[in-house]
Amino acid sequence: MNKNLFFISLMLFSLVAINVFSDEEVTYAERLGWEKGSRVVIFHIDDVGLCYGANKASIEALTKGVATSCSIMMPCAWVDQFVKEWKKNPHWDAGLHLTLTSEWDNYRWGPVSGFQQVPGLVDESGYMWDNVKDVVMNASPEEVDREIRAQLALAEKMGIKPTHLDSHMGTLFSSLKFMEKYINLGIEKQIPVLFPGGHIQYLQQELPMPKEIIYSWAKKIWEGGLPLVDDILTFTYDWKTEDKFEPLTKALREMKPGITEVILHCAIPTEEFPYFTQSALTRKGDYLIMMNPEFKKFLENEKIILTTWRELKERREKVK
Repeated sequence: MNKNLFFISLMLFSLVAINVFSDEEVTYAERLGWEKGSRVVIFHIDDVGLCYGANKASIEALTKGVATSCSIMMPCAWVDQFVKEWKKNPHWDAGLHLTLTSEWDNYRWGPVSGFQQVPGLVDESGYMWDNVKDVVMNASPEEVDREIRAQLALAEKMGIKPTHLDSHMGTLFSSLKFMEKYINLGIEKQIPVLFPGGHIQYLQQELPMPKEIIYSWAKKIWEGGLPLVDDILTFTYDWKTEDKFEPLTKALREMKPGITEVILHCAIPTEEFPYFTQSALTRKGDYLIMMNPEFKKFLENEKIILTTWRELKERREKVK
């Protein structure tokens, strides 16, 4: 996830009347039935389907490690291989990493809906734009809505019932109108959407903006019948190292009660990695920390509760 995930959108939100919803003393963990003071974590893997190395690492982290959730990039080349594995393991918590950009060199993808259907979402080569700014400048909300619905429809055709939706590179949060399409789709289909509505301890470190701006949107999602998280830890991608034990355990020791999604990008780098991305080191580091038995012991000692988006939805359905 882009570290400036909410920057542009929050600037736009400041123009909207604020309706404060969240009470910092009552976390979404408590709202969903966990005891007061509980620290609940989703270890979430982005970019599944990107390539074989990402799939292999994600599968291992979900089956042998402590990862609890993942999301699939439907326009990418290795989706089919992951879906075949998912069908053998339908209990995996798999959502959609709604994708509106194609940012790598020598490895590009186009929209699922077809470039003729969403001309504002593609560059002169027919691939998705390689940056968020160009998407905002060129794509209409209607094109964005058409494409994210096409990605959902393809997933459903392949047999996947997504447990949640989120946004690759935060593109759906880069425009108020884009974000409305995202939230409305989730509420309409009753698929949880990644959105923070609590103390936003970690996000505020990167985005020192009034929390009340976010709460009005959290209110809409909650009242639409969907769960929320209290916070999102996005900055593991910035740790350019294979050894993430110390920084991640430090962050989790400091974590406030509530539900926190920790975003990871696991991969076992294969020989093609240097030809399209320079992110091999940090992705391998995310994979290794998910597989580290000492990290698992740390979680147990800290009494950190692991959960999934599927469980959040099930708990939300029991709340009046």
